[in-house]
Amino acid sequence: MNFTVGFKPLLGDAHSMDSLEKQLICPICLEMFSKPVVILPCQHNLCRKCANDVFQASNPLWQSRGSTTVSSGGRFRCPSCRHEVVLDRHGVYGLQRNLLVENIIDIYKQESSRPLNSKAEQHLMCEEHEDEKINIYCLSCEVPTCSLCKVFGAHKDCEVAPLPTIYKRQKSELSDGISMLVAGNDRVQAVITQMEEVCQTIEDNSRRQKQLLNQRFEALCAVLEERKGELLQALARKQEEKLQRVRALIRQYGDHLEASSKLVESAIQSMEEPQMALYLQQAKELINKVGTMSKVELAGRPEPGYESMEQFTVSVEHVAEMLRTIDFQPGASGEEEDEEVALDGEEGSAGPEEERLEGPEGLH
Repeated sequence: MNFTVGFKPLLGDAHSMDSLEKQLICPICLEMFSKPVVILPCQHNLCRKCANDVFQASNPLWQSRGSTTVSSGGRFRCPSCRHEVVLDRHGVYGLQRNLLVENIIDIYKQESSRPLNSKAEQHLMCEEHEDEKINIYCLSCEVPTCSLCKVFGAHKDCEVAPLPTIYKRQKSELSDGISMLVAGNDRVQAVITQMEEVCQTIEDNSRRQKQLLNQRFEALCAVLEERKGELLQALARKQEEKLQRVRALIRQYGDHLEASSKLVESAIQSMEEPQMALYLQQAKELINKVGTMSKVELAGRPEPGYESMEQFTVSVEHVAEMLRTIDFQPGASGEEEDEEVALDGEEGSAGPEEERLEGPEGLH
């Protein structure tokens, strides 16, 4: 069943009336022009009262129309385009009235006072029976139709119902559907809000766990740095001990070499003495000194391998392998306790290692 809906012309008229109303708004009072309406030289329109208010504000010393003395005129600017309007001695009363706009306002007000609903109902007519209104609803075809279509037309064998009844029913159904949809939207929005809160919680928890992870690795690095410092100190002590012993031997051997060299020099000078008696006076003593010097036993030299520091080698492969096994474990508190115990165990096991490194003593 086809029918013609006659709302479009009225809607078009209503749209035109709205557009017309916008054109009839005074830029000063922002209301529809009140007569008399004056037209400015720039072709813009104003209520005479509004034009007078603008003029009086721009020319406070200009005498009013009822004053005994009349000024020579004044000027003001158009509020729409800022064009300067120069008035004669009559002021705004000398401006020409726009009778066309005033007539349009009268027509607009007459048209606006007419009811539109009754006209709209009259235009909803059956397309097959042009003089019949759409007043029933075909339940079988689910379309609005007219009475003649039910009696003689395409819907004579269909089940029909009054149009207002179906209108109310479907409007109620649509209202219920809208309510259900709005309720569903509220539930969806609640779920979205919860998921956004979950996202925020995930971000907060991740940030906190990152901080804890950084703190624990920094603590582990601090333990490694502390242990490295201890081992370096042990190595430095052993280095200084060995160097002192070897340097003492060097000084001892150096003193012996210096004394021996002086003795050799003295013996050579004595042998060059040409006088036998004078030579013999010194020879016995020199012979004894040379014999004594040759029999002096110096402290033993460092044994082979004494300069080696291989005993201070540290094996970290097993520690590195253990560090590579560090992974996340469920339960933050348990993990923290386990790590603390592990760190304490590492610190405790450092003692024997240090003792082992410090154990070898130099030869005395």
